[in-house]
Amino acid sequence: MNYLAHLYLAEDSDESLIGNLLGDFVKGHLHNDYSSEIIKGIKTHRKIDAYTDSHLNFLACKKLLRPDRRRFAGIIIDLSFDHFLAKNWSHYSNVELGEFCSRVYRVLLEHEQTLPQKLKDRLPYMVKDDWLGSYKNLDTIGLALEAISKRLNRFEKAKPIKDGLDDIKKNYQELEQNFKEFFPELISFVDHYRETNFNTRVLPSADLFVK
Repeated sequence: MNYLAHLYLAEDSDESLIGNLLGDFVKGHLHNDYSSEIIKGIKTHRKIDAYTDSHLNFLACKKLLRPDRRRFAGIIIDLSFDHFLAKNWSHYSNVELGEFCSRVYRVLLEHEQTLPQKLKDRLPYMVKDDWLGSYKNLDTIGLALEAISKRLNRFEKAKPIKDGLDDIKKNYQELEQNFKEFFPELISFVDHYRETNFNTRVLPSADLFVK
């Protein structure tokens, strides 16, 4: 999953939001550089990624992409799922998307010194261009894929990522249907994971899940 989904699935606290986002920026063994709640969020992020990567709906989506893009299919599907979450936000939260995104940006700016340098460097652009809220626009997904392609330009086979939006458009309805089947199951998984490992059952940071 990409940024928006991980933040949605965080618990309703600043540290959980930070930790669930940092999973994309902090790799390897977790030292005592962060608070226990941030570490909990990072661990949850990693469990979400592992669950997602092996889920049948996610695997089905990857098969829809053009063969020369499948090496990086996870990136393309992650971004498409953030698009579908943003597009259908009202089905999953009673908090407006703009309000949720504003809260995330405020939390990140207030705790900027806690963030790894890579995230600090991206934060001004994330806030200025409203990366999270703009995921509901397909053009933004295209720009994000193009930016990722440039960052990975040292890998010759990463070039097809740039045009990954073509596959999303071509298979839009199937991708969205797979997301709608998958996401409630992911929410249930996260809830069970927290209850089993942390003895908590907490609604997502985006408030009530609308069933």
